[in-house]
Amino acid sequence: MALTGVLRPSFSQIRVLDMPASIEFYTKHIGFHQVTEGPDGRVYLKSADEFDHHSIVLRRADSAGIDITAFKVLEDADLDKFEKRITDYGFKVDHVAAGEQPGTGRRIGWTIASGHRIELLAHSDPSDPRPKSHNPDVWEFDPHGMRARRLDHSLLYGPEIEKNLDFFEKVLDFRCAERVDMPDGLLAIWLTTGMKAHDIAFVKYPEPNKLHHVAFELENWNDVGHAADILTRYDISVDIGPTRHGITRGQTIYFFDPSGNRCEVFAGGYTYYPDIPTRTWDETQVGKGIFYYERKMNDAFLSVVS
Repeated sequence: MALTGVLRPSFSQIRVLDMPASIEFYTKHIGFHQVTEGPDGRVYLKSADEFDHHSIVLRRADSAGIDITAFKVLEDADLDKFEKRITDYGFKVDHVAAGEQPGTGRRIGWTIASGHRIELLAHSDPSDPRPKSHNPDVWEFDPHGMRARRLDHSLLYGPEIEKNLDFFEKVLDFRCAERVDMPDGLLAIWLTTGMKAHDIAFVKYPEPNKLHHVAFELENWNDVGHAADILTRYDISVDIGPTRHGITRGQTIYFFDPSGNRCEVFAGGYTYYPDIPTRTWDETQVGKGIFYYERKMNDAFLSVVS
């Protein structure tokens, strides 16, 4: 598919309770690198396989959770086009000046029906470490920890996800790759802006603006097993896995950072094309859809959010 407009997830800004412990967790165990610390104390991280300045922002706070889910667009002019579409849809858009986060250009932001803040940006400076673009090796810097290659997606919990579905499809040109329909209505949606199985997902939940997890891509199923070794070696709290999803077909482990934010490492998943119909699950098979091997859902997986 020709990628224009919204390209991919850009960064997630996560609230943490203990900054030193969080930096150690995301760098030593997930496998990211610290790029810089801003004057306000926010810390900026990325994998060595990402070109843009950062993909994770850690902000010290009194409660865990997520502040911002940001997406990269292809051109600066796209920000103006999307601002008009967003305001025409009925959301109020605000502007974030270039440099508010190190290495980033101007951003636009707004709050969707589920209570989450979404932002778009077009420009991000390159930062080190990063891959070469001329005669590149498979990797330039020794992979460490779980060997995460990039920020992959997020799953957010909140109300009115039917409105999120309508907005993302009509305004941001996402497509719904999969969904779960229950007798009382829509339970969950997996949305993609490119050829991945999903770039963002939503589950219906009574409280707004909740984080279920932020996910990081691994290369393959062997790396998922290696991540499990890391989790056990450092006694990190695990939710479930290693296992596989029926929905997206991804191979996965879920676990918690020191602040209680759930993280996922994710490999595989199918390739999406816009002519593929939305895959739909119902209440009779939703357990198999979420956890394909166990064929039932984990209570903590449904109820624990930050």
